[in-house]
Amino acid sequence: MALSSAFVGCPKLETLLNHHKLETPLGLIGVRALPRNNRSSRRCLIQRARCELTDSAPNAATISALEQLKNSAADRYTKERSSIVVIGLSIHTAPVEMREKLAIPEAEWPRAIGELCGLNHIEEAAVLSTCNRMEIYVLALSQHRGVKEVTEWMSKTSGIPVSEICQHRFLLYNKDATQHIFEVSAGLDSLVLGEGQILAQVKQVVKVGQGVNGFGRNISGLFKHAITVGKRVRTETNIAAGAVSVSSAAVELALMKLPESSSHASSARMLIIGAGKMGKLVIKHLVAKGCKKMVVVNRSEERVKAIREEIPGVEVVYRPLDEMLASAAEADVVFTSTASETPLFLKEHVETLPPASPEIGGVRLFVDISVPRNVGSCVNEVETARVYNVDDLKEVVAANKEDRLRKAMEAQTIIAEESNQFEAWRDSLETVPTIKKLRAYAERIRMAELEKCMSKMGDDINKKTTRAVDDLSRGIVNRFLHGPMQHLRCDGSDSRTLSETLENMHALNRMYGLEKDILEEKLKAMTSSQQK
Repeated sequence: MALSSAFVGCPKLETLLNHHKLETPLGLIGVRALPRNNRSSRRCLIQRARCELTDSAPNAATISALEQLKNSAADRYTKERSSIVVIGLSIHTAPVEMREKLAIPEAEWPRAIGELCGLNHIEEAAVLSTCNRMEIYVLALSQHRGVKEVTEWMSKTSGIPVSEICQHRFLLYNKDATQHIFEVSAGLDSLVLGEGQILAQVKQVVKVGQGVNGFGRNISGLFKHAITVGKRVRTETNIAAGAVSVSSAAVELALMKLPESSSHASSARMLIIGAGKMGKLVIKHLVAKGCKKMVVVNRSEERVKAIREEIPGVEVVYRPLDEMLASAAEADVVFTSTASETPLFLKEHVETLPPASPEIGGVRLFVDISVPRNVGSCVNEVETARVYNVDDLKEVVAANKEDRLRKAMEAQTIIAEESNQFEAWRDSLETVPTIKKLRAYAERIRMAELEKCMSKMGDDINKKTTRAVDDLSRGIVNRFLHGPMQHLRCDGSDSRTLSETLENMHALNRMYGLEKDILEEKLKAMTSSQQK
């Protein structure tokens, strides 16, 4: 009766049993008389079974009924495959005000995982919370009930009504959930296609989850595989290459127009006029391209100081607005991004400037990303100057976006391949308990028969003979197990489907009576998990 006590001692499973009711008295029914959709209480049946077992000798009907109970309600949740589910809200489905309320700080992820796994139908969990998305990944005993419990938990922690969350959430199950996290990790679900920050955030989920009770084998395996996919997509498709924003396109265009010998950002003297949002982004993109020194012209020094603090190790020189022309005379590339409604540079201003460095051909580049324009089109008439504005940048951005879309299609091929590999890995987990139990069963028989053989052979046998007999018995057992083990493996190495493999597994469980041991182990594992 060890299994019965383990079953009763698991609060989560007792709660699950209450959802699966019986209408016929315990002990008076057979297996086929146990409908799965009836509505009467099962808790009283458990109590009645306890009383009958303690107050009187167990009769055959009572024992049979208890076995039915174990094999119907509890076994349903241990035999049936749990589902990977993602309940999420992202920049594509929910406003920022809602995402802010739902957001969970990284330091709180372990607590959130613990609370989620405390829900009746949730076995494992992970939280991916960024500025653009709030997604909860769970391994659920029941899809419908698991989603309901997680949604209610999200409502409780955020203060947002369930009905409002339901309007903006998205739900994905199993293969669709797997494909989604793989696309997220690869940057295909980001606003900027192929951006790399999300991969670092997925890595952080795994890092924080290490050692957290509830970040289990299935969910941790999913995120680790997602990291592999993200790396592979970026390596094989180079999807992150090419500017897709105005500021990054401005930097890319400027470097493209420099002579090949000076096409590195550190080779030319850079001047940025305006330290607002766009100017700050230009500075960051220049730094990303290797620029270590630049001059920034702005009305006040306050914003330049703030930028300087954000990018230590880079020399950012401040110049006031009245030194703009003098600063331009010392620059090879001039980026303009101010809110001025009149041009800052006209032909008469530029033609008085000395030529740019001989290393870049003596031609000064003006890259104007302002609307209205800060550099007049008449500047193009100056022989030693070239002007590029937002319209020129649009062509770069559009070309890069089109290129990234082509690469995204290539990435989908990789994701499909990796999804199949992950599903094959998950499928292989189904048969692991049976493989272990069958090996243990065969080993018990081998040891018992070996002991009988050795006792018959007497005490005077030498170590060499003992070793030979032991090796013989192991060889026989391994040869015997080879066929069943091959038919239990579902790792994508053969054409057998999962259903065929599971049929083989259930057949072996029935033939050798392994199901009871496997169920008992699962119940004990769930009980110990609840007690941690």
